[in-house]
Amino acid sequence: MSFFLSKSILPGMQIILNMFPILIFLHSLWRWLVLGSLGYSIYIGYRGKTGKLNYNASVNQWRHWTATIAHVQLLLGMSLYFQSPVVMFQMLDSPGKLLNEQTFFRYYHLGMMMLAVVLITIGSAKAKRQKTDAEKFGMMLTWFTLALVIIIIAIPWPFSPLASRPFVRPL
Repeated sequence: MSFFLSKSILPGMQIILNMFPILIFLHSLWRWLVLGSLGYSIYIGYRGKTGKLNYNASVNQWRHWTATIAHVQLLLGMSLYFQSPVVMFQMLDSPGKLLNEQTFFRYYHLGMMMLAVVLITIGSAKAKRQKTDAEKFGMMLTWFTLALVIIIIAIPWPFSPLASRPFVRPL
């Protein structure tokens, strides 16, 4: 890690490296917005699918903001991906292991999170284009639930055997 903090790497690289702790803090904090908005959107989808809610402007805004929050999280994650020392030095730590922290972040976390955001985007777009309220709620419920399951699997929880991270990274 000291290599990355050296001022002699490349001109301008120090600015990017100074952003890394801020980006990782925001990415860690923003995940709770993603989980919360997805959870609430799934709840709305369930309530609407069971006929206890009408699809109105407020529901439509929740659908839209859930997708937007997920897209912002993806942008934060992609900016971290391209400057993360964990990803840069993929197999230097333990080349004999098939699944280690570097492999988790380089392939599994990235791939699963991108898939989840794609599912959220598809679900949001399909829900917007349905004719009846029940169909709109059904699309939200189905696609957002699939995305939430994938996100929960791909998050590096503190208890994860693959890559343990705190619930919120300190700044």
